[in-house]
Amino acid sequence: MAGKQANTIQEVLDILDEIISDSKEKQSPIGYFAALYRTVTEQVKKGIENHEFDNNPRMERLDVIFANRYIEAYLNYQSGKANTKSWQVAFALSEKYWPIVLQHLLVGMNAHIALDLGIAAAEVSVGKDINDLKNDFDKINGVLSSLVGEVEKDLSRIWPTLRVLLRYTRKVDNFLIDFNMEYARDKAWEFAVELSGKPQDQWPDVIRLRDEKVARFGQTIGNPGWLVNAILSVVRIGEKGSVSSRIEELAN
Repeated sequence: MAGKQANTIQEVLDILDEIISDSKEKQSPIGYFAALYRTVTEQVKKGIENHEFDNNPRMERLDVIFANRYIEAYLNYQSGKANTKSWQVAFALSEKYWPIVLQHLLVGMNAHIALDLGIAAAEVSVGKDINDLKNDFDKINGVLSSLVGEVEKDLSRIWPTLRVLLRYTRKVDNFLIDFNMEYARDKAWEFAVELSGKPQDQWPDVIRLRDEKVARFGQTIGNPGWLVNAILSVVRIGEKGSVSSRIEELAN
């Protein structure tokens, strides 16, 4: 990969393109989240260029810090290095056949939003009042929330039986609703404020505890129980196309 870490949003996009390309070549489900994340990053980039945030240079720094946590986790996984438990759970799911596209997306969103976003917000606010970031934090989360709409739109093409199953199976419906973007955003902000209020030498312990909690929820996403797994296996069989073609759907 050309760069280990990005310094600008454009570099983030370039690295995500490499991850997507490599995932398509290897038919790896890792590319599902990377493709969706690239779309969101592009939207944030346009927002900065259009001066939609209160502090656009700070927003780019936040976005880059945020993205670099995912990039580092991806590179650690590729090289067999230690990772946060949240990302270990997410990447381990990519090695299994039965998880559906939505599970791969949600487990990535869980690790990145529930853990990484709060850390990034605290880091960009070191030496400053983190509350000055709140308005822009909410704006970037508005962009992140668009993930939900994009997921529904893209997945309706990948597995058209989704709506029928949701209509008649409350269990699956509850499973999907469990990952609530508004709740995840609020918890990410609480986590950022908690970190910001502590000396940085205490951050590793706070992050470790948070990571364990996020990882446990990630495991639930990957294995929501025998009944839901049985129903989702029907969806999995009905997923259209190859892994690479599904990644392409999510990227467009």
